[in-house]
Amino acid sequence: MTTPDLDAVKTFLLDLQDQICEGLAEEDGSGEFAEDSWQREGGGGGRSRVLENGEVIEKGGINFSHVFGEGLPPSATAQRPELAGRSFQALGVSLVIHPHNPYVPTSHANVRFFMAEKPGEEPVWWFGGGFDLTPYYGFTEDVVHWHRTSREACQPFGDEVYPRFKQWCDDYFYLKHRNEPRGVGGLFFDDLNEWGFDKSFSFMRSVGDHYLPAYRPIVARRKHSDYGEHEREFQLYRRGRYVEFNLVYDRGTIFGLQTGGRTESILMSLPPLVSWRYDWQPEPGTPEHELYDVYLKPQDWLKR
Repeated sequence: MTTPDLDAVKTFLLDLQDQICEGLAEEDGSGEFAEDSWQREGGGGGRSRVLENGEVIEKGGINFSHVFGEGLPPSATAQRPELAGRSFQALGVSLVIHPHNPYVPTSHANVRFFMAEKPGEEPVWWFGGGFDLTPYYGFTEDVVHWHRTSREACQPFGDEVYPRFKQWCDDYFYLKHRNEPRGVGGLFFDDLNEWGFDKSFSFMRSVGDHYLPAYRPIVARRKHSDYGEHEREFQLYRRGRYVEFNLVYDRGTIFGLQTGGRTESILMSLPPLVSWRYDWQPEPGTPEHELYDVYLKPQDWLKR
Protein backbone atom coordinates (compact mmCIF):
# COMPACT_ATOMS: atom_id res chain seq x y z
CA MET A 1 0.00 0.00 0.00
CA THR A 2 1.32 3.44 -0.96
CA THR A 3 2.36 5.57 2.00
CA PRO A 4 -0.09 8.48 2.45
CA ASP A 5 1.28 11.76 1.11
CA LEU A 6 0.03 14.29 3.63
CA ASP A 7 1.70 17.23 1.90
CA ALA A 8 -0.03 16.47 -1.40
CA VAL A 9 -3.40 16.29 0.33
CA LYS A 10 -2.82 19.60 2.10
CA THR A 11 -1.70 21.34 -1.10
CA PHE A 12 -4.79 20.16 -2.95
CA LEU A 13 -7.15 21.24 -0.17
CA LEU A 14 -5.67 24.73 0.07
CA ASP A 15 -5.91 25.14 -3.71
CA LEU A 16 -9.49 23.85 -3.67
CA GLN A 17 -10.46 26.40 -1.05
CA ASP A 18 -8.96 29.14 -3.23
CA GLN A 19 -10.78 27.98 -6.37
CA ILE A 20 -14.19 27.67 -4.74
CA CYS A 21 -13.85 31.05 -3.02
CA GLU A 22 -12.90 32.71 -6.29
CA GLY A 23 -15.73 31.07 -8.24
CA LEU A 24 -18.47 31.85 -5.74
CA ALA A 25 -17.22 35.38 -5.08
CA GLU A 26 -17.36 36.01 -8.82
CA GLU A 27 -20.90 34.62 -9.00
CA ASP A 28 -21.93 36.75 -6.03
CA GLY A 29 -20.35 39.88 -7.48
CA SER A 30 -20.12 41.87 -4.25
CA GLY A 31 -16.60 41.19 -3.05
CA GLU A 32 -14.26 38.58 -1.65
CA PHE A 33 -14.52 36.13 1.21
CA ALA A 34 -12.95 37.55 4.36
CA GLU A 35 -10.17 35.35 5.74
CA ASP A 36 -9.65 34.49 9.39
CA SER A 37 -6.69 32.27 10.31
CA TRP A 38 -6.75 30.43 13.62
CA GLN A 39 -4.71 28.06 15.76
CA ARG A 40 -5.93 25.13 17.84
CA GLU A 41 -4.56 24.82 21.35
CA GLY A 42 -4.11 21.06 21.00
CA GLY A 43 -2.28 21.29 17.67
CA GLY A 44 -2.88 22.64 14.19
CA GLY A 45 -5.29 25.25 12.94
CA GLY A 46 -6.86 26.51 9.76
CA ARG A 47 -8.13 29.38 7.71
CA SER A 48 -11.81 30.26 7.64
CA ARG A 49 -13.26 32.30 4.81
CA VAL A 50 -16.68 33.85 5.19
CA LEU A 51 -18.87 36.02 2.98
CA GLU A 52 -21.84 37.67 4.67
CA ASN A 53 -24.59 39.85 3.20
CA GLY A 54 -23.37 39.58 -0.36
CA GLU A 55 -25.52 40.20 -3.40
CA VAL A 56 -26.41 36.51 -3.70
CA ILE A 57 -24.89 34.83 -0.65
CA GLU A 58 -26.49 35.76 2.66
CA LYS A 59 -23.87 33.73 4.50
CA GLY A 60 -21.23 31.45 3.09
CA GLY A 61 -18.29 29.81 4.79
CA ILE A 62 -15.47 27.88 3.14
CA ASN A 63 -13.07 26.47 5.73
CA PHE A 64 -9.74 24.71 5.55
CA SER A 65 -8.47 22.98 8.68
CA HIS A 66 -5.51 20.82 9.60
CA VAL A 67 -5.65 19.67 13.19
CA PHE A 68 -3.57 17.07 15.00
CA GLY A 69 -3.11 15.70 18.48
CA GLU A 70 -2.17 12.78 20.66
CA GLY A 71 -5.58 11.46 21.60
CA LEU A 72 -9.01 11.04 20.05
CA PRO A 73 -12.36 11.58 21.80
CA PRO A 74 -14.38 8.53 22.90
CA SER A 75 -16.85 9.13 20.04
CA ALA A 76 -14.04 8.43 17.56
CA THR A 77 -12.66 5.33 19.25
CA ALA A 78 -15.92 3.67 20.34
CA GLN A 79 -16.58 2.23 16.88
CA ARG A 80 -12.90 2.10 15.91
CA PRO A 81 -11.00 0.66 18.89
CA GLU A 82 -7.84 0.34 16.78
CA LEU A 83 -7.56 4.16 16.95
CA ALA A 84 -7.14 4.21 20.72
CA GLY A 85 -3.72 5.41 21.81
CA ARG A 86 -2.80 6.79 18.42
CA SER A 87 -1.88 10.31 17.43
CA PHE A 88 -4.05 11.75 14.67
CA GLN A 89 -4.11 14.27 11.87
CA ALA A 90 -7.28 15.49 10.19
CA LEU A 91 -7.33 17.75 7.13
CA GLY A 92 -10.30 19.01 5.23
CA VAL A 93 -12.21 21.67 3.35
CA SER A 94 -15.82 22.14 4.42
CA LEU A 95 -18.29 24.67 3.09
CA VAL A 96 -21.91 25.72 3.36
CA ILE A 97 -23.57 28.38 1.22
CA HIS A 98 -26.84 29.98 2.37
CA PRO A 99 -28.32 32.26 -0.34
CA HIS A 100 -30.60 35.26 0.09
CA ASN A 101 -33.00 34.16 -2.64
CA PRO A 102 -35.26 31.25 -1.62
CA TYR A 103 -35.13 29.95 -5.20
CA VAL A 104 -31.39 29.37 -4.90
CA PRO A 105 -30.73 26.20 -2.90
CA THR A 106 -28.37 25.91 0.01
CA SER A 107 -25.39 23.70 -0.74
CA HIS A 108 -22.82 21.86 1.33
CA ALA A 109 -19.54 20.20 0.38
CA ASN A 110 -16.75 18.57 2.32
CA VAL A 111 -13.61 16.64 1.44
CA ARG A 112 -11.30 15.37 4.14
CA PHE A 113 -8.43 13.06 5.05
CA PHE A 114 -7.80 11.39 8.39
CA MET A 115 -4.72 9.52 9.58
CA ALA A 116 -3.92 7.95 12.96
CA GLU A 117 -0.41 6.73 13.75
CA LYS A 118 1.37 4.65 16.38
CA PRO A 119 5.09 3.83 16.52
CA GLY A 120 5.87 0.42 15.07
CA GLU A 121 2.48 0.03 13.36
CA GLU A 122 1.05 0.87 9.97
CA PRO A 123 -0.92 4.14 9.87
CA VAL A 124 -4.70 3.94 9.81
CA TRP A 125 -6.09 6.39 7.24
CA TRP A 126 -9.09 7.16 5.10
CA PHE A 127 -10.74 9.78 2.90
CA GLY A 128 -14.29 11.06 3.20
CA GLY A 129 -16.59 13.78 1.95
CA GLY A 130 -19.15 14.58 -0.71
CA PHE A 131 -21.64 17.30 -1.55
CA ASP A 132 -25.40 17.68 -1.20
CA LEU A 133 -28.11 20.14 -2.22
CA THR A 134 -30.93 21.58 -0.10
CA PRO A 135 -33.52 23.43 -2.18
CA TYR A 136 -36.42 25.39 -0.76
CA TYR A 137 -38.33 25.35 -4.04
CA GLY A 138 -37.87 22.44 -6.39
CA PHE A 139 -36.77 22.64 -10.02
CA THR A 140 -36.23 19.31 -11.74
CA GLU A 141 -33.60 20.65 -14.16
CA ASP A 142 -31.50 21.87 -11.22
CA VAL A 143 -31.65 18.57 -9.36
CA VAL A 144 -30.93 16.54 -12.49
CA HIS A 145 -27.93 18.75 -13.28
CA TRP A 146 -26.65 18.31 -9.71
CA HIS A 147 -26.87 14.52 -9.94
CA ARG A 148 -25.44 14.34 -13.45
CA THR A 149 -22.40 16.24 -12.24
CA SER A 150 -22.21 13.93 -9.23
CA ARG A 151 -22.15 10.94 -11.57
CA GLU A 152 -19.46 12.58 -13.72
CA ALA A 153 -17.27 12.91 -10.61
CA CYS A 154 -17.62 9.17 -9.97
CA GLN A 155 -17.62 7.75 -13.50
CA PRO A 156 -13.83 7.28 -13.93
CA PHE A 157 -13.80 5.08 -10.83
CA GLY A 158 -16.43 2.56 -11.90
CA ASP A 159 -20.12 2.38 -12.79
CA GLU A 160 -21.05 1.21 -9.30
CA VAL A 161 -19.50 4.18 -7.49
CA TYR A 162 -22.18 6.83 -8.12
CA PRO A 163 -25.15 4.62 -7.09
CA ARG A 164 -23.26 3.49 -3.98
CA PHE A 165 -22.33 6.98 -2.76
CA LYS A 166 -25.61 8.52 -3.90
CA GLN A 167 -27.48 6.03 -1.72
CA TRP A 168 -25.10 6.68 1.18
CA CYS A 169 -25.85 10.40 0.86
CA ASP A 170 -29.62 9.76 0.90
CA ASP A 171 -29.20 7.63 4.02
CA TYR A 172 -26.81 9.96 5.82
CA PHE A 173 -28.54 13.32 5.32
CA TYR A 174 -31.77 12.10 6.83
CA LEU A 175 -33.50 13.61 9.86
CA LYS A 176 -34.82 10.57 11.70
CA HIS A 177 -36.85 12.63 14.14
CA ARG A 178 -38.60 14.35 11.21
CA ASN A 179 -38.77 11.26 8.99
CA GLU A 180 -37.56 13.28 6.02
CA PRO A 181 -34.32 13.90 4.09
CA ARG A 182 -32.50 17.19 4.47
CA GLY A 183 -32.56 17.83 0.73
CA VAL A 184 -32.20 16.11 -2.64
CA GLY A 185 -28.90 14.40 -1.91
CA GLY A 186 -25.75 14.11 -3.97
CA LEU A 187 -22.69 12.14 -2.82
CA PHE A 188 -21.39 10.98 0.54
CA PHE A 189 -18.49 8.67 1.32
CA ASP A 190 -16.39 7.93 4.37
CA ASP A 191 -13.69 5.51 5.55
CA LEU A 192 -12.46 5.21 1.95
CA ASN A 193 -9.16 3.36 1.81
CA GLU A 194 -9.86 0.05 0.06
CA TRP A 195 -8.66 1.46 -3.26
CA GLY A 196 -5.24 2.35 -1.85
CA PHE A 197 -3.97 5.88 -1.31
CA ASP A 198 -3.43 7.04 -4.91
CA LYS A 199 -6.85 6.05 -6.27
CA SER A 200 -8.67 7.14 -3.10
CA PHE A 201 -6.93 10.53 -3.23
CA SER A 202 -7.79 10.86 -6.92
CA PHE A 203 -11.45 10.22 -6.14
CA MET A 204 -11.47 12.79 -3.35
CA ARG A 205 -9.96 15.32 -5.76
CA SER A 206 -12.62 14.54 -8.36
CA VAL A 207 -15.42 15.13 -5.87
CA GLY A 208 -13.87 18.41 -4.73
CA ASP A 209 -13.31 19.59 -8.29
CA HIS A 210 -16.91 18.86 -9.35
CA TYR A 211 -18.58 20.94 -6.65
CA LEU A 212 -18.40 24.27 -8.47
CA PRO A 213 -19.59 22.83 -11.83
CA ALA A 214 -22.50 21.25 -9.94
CA TYR A 215 -23.59 24.31 -7.96
CA ARG A 216 -22.61 27.48 -9.78
CA PRO A 217 -24.89 27.01 -12.84
CA ILE A 218 -27.86 26.56 -10.50
CA VAL A 219 -27.00 29.77 -8.66
CA ALA A 220 -26.66 31.64 -11.96
CA ARG A 221 -30.03 30.33 -13.16
CA ARG A 222 -32.00 31.25 -10.02
CA LYS A 223 -30.31 34.22 -8.36
CA HIS A 224 -32.41 36.87 -10.12
CA SER A 225 -35.78 35.15 -9.50
CA ASP A 226 -38.42 37.38 -7.97
CA TYR A 227 -39.62 36.42 -4.50
CA GLY A 228 -41.63 37.92 -1.67
CA GLU A 229 -42.16 37.65 2.06
CA HIS A 230 -44.05 34.36 1.72
CA GLU A 231 -41.15 32.61 -0.01
CA ARG A 232 -38.67 34.13 2.42
CA GLU A 233 -40.64 32.87 5.43
CA PHE A 234 -40.70 29.37 4.00
CA GLN A 235 -36.97 29.51 3.39
CA LEU A 236 -36.33 30.48 7.02
CA TYR A 237 -38.62 27.69 8.20
CA ARG A 238 -36.81 25.07 6.11
CA ARG A 239 -33.46 26.35 7.34
CA GLY A 240 -34.53 25.06 10.71
CA ARG A 241 -34.17 21.53 9.36
CA TYR A 242 -30.61 22.35 8.33
CA VAL A 243 -29.76 23.53 11.82
CA GLU A 244 -31.34 20.45 13.40
CA PHE A 245 -29.29 18.09 11.27
CA ASN A 246 -25.99 19.84 11.81
CA LEU A 247 -26.37 20.04 15.57
CA VAL A 248 -27.83 16.57 16.13
CA TYR A 249 -26.29 14.26 13.51
CA ASP A 250 -23.41 15.77 11.56
CA ARG A 251 -20.18 13.84 12.16
CA GLY A 252 -17.92 16.76 11.28
CA THR A 253 -19.64 19.10 13.73
CA ILE A 254 -19.50 16.55 16.53
CA PHE A 255 -15.85 15.61 15.84
CA GLY A 256 -14.78 19.25 15.63
CA LEU A 257 -16.39 20.23 18.90
CA GLN A 258 -15.17 17.16 20.77
CA THR A 259 -11.57 17.61 19.61
CA GLY A 260 -11.41 21.25 20.66
CA GLY A 261 -11.77 22.78 17.23
CA ARG A 262 -12.55 26.45 16.76
CA THR A 263 -16.24 26.82 17.56
CA GLU A 264 -16.84 29.82 15.26
CA SER A 265 -15.43 27.92 12.29
CA ILE A 266 -17.30 24.71 13.09
CA LEU A 267 -20.64 26.50 13.46
CA MET A 268 -20.19 28.73 10.43
CA SER A 269 -22.43 26.18 8.68
CA LEU A 270 -25.47 27.59 10.48
CA PRO A 271 -27.61 30.16 8.66
CA PRO A 272 -27.81 33.74 9.94
CA LEU A 273 -31.61 33.73 10.19
CA VAL A 274 -33.94 30.81 10.84
CA SER A 275 -37.44 30.21 12.20
CA TRP A 276 -39.45 27.38 13.69
CA ARG A 277 -43.23 27.01 13.69
CA TYR A 278 -45.31 24.69 15.79
CA ASP A 279 -46.67 21.73 13.79
CA TRP A 280 -46.81 23.66 10.51
CA GLN A 281 -47.85 21.90 7.30
CA PRO A 282 -47.82 23.28 3.74
CA GLU A 283 -51.11 23.66 1.89
CA PRO A 284 -51.74 20.96 -0.76
CA GLY A 285 -51.21 22.16 -4.30
CA THR A 286 -48.67 24.84 -3.36
CA PRO A 287 -45.00 24.97 -4.39
CA GLU A 288 -44.14 24.47 -0.72
CA HIS A 289 -46.14 21.24 -0.65
CA GLU A 290 -44.46 20.13 -3.88
CA LEU A 291 -41.08 20.29 -2.13
CA TYR A 292 -42.28 17.67 0.36
CA ASP A 293 -44.37 15.64 -2.07
CA VAL A 294 -41.83 15.41 -4.91
CA TYR A 295 -38.36 16.63 -4.06
CA LEU A 296 -37.92 15.38 -0.50
CA LYS A 297 -38.40 11.80 -1.66
CA PRO A 298 -35.13 10.06 -2.55
CA GLN A 299 -35.24 8.80 -6.12
CA ASP A 300 -33.16 8.16 -9.21
CA TRP A 301 -32.95 11.70 -10.56
CA LEU A 302 -31.02 10.57 -13.64
CA LYS A 303 -34.18 8.90 -14.94
CA ARG A 304 -36.18 12.13 -14.85
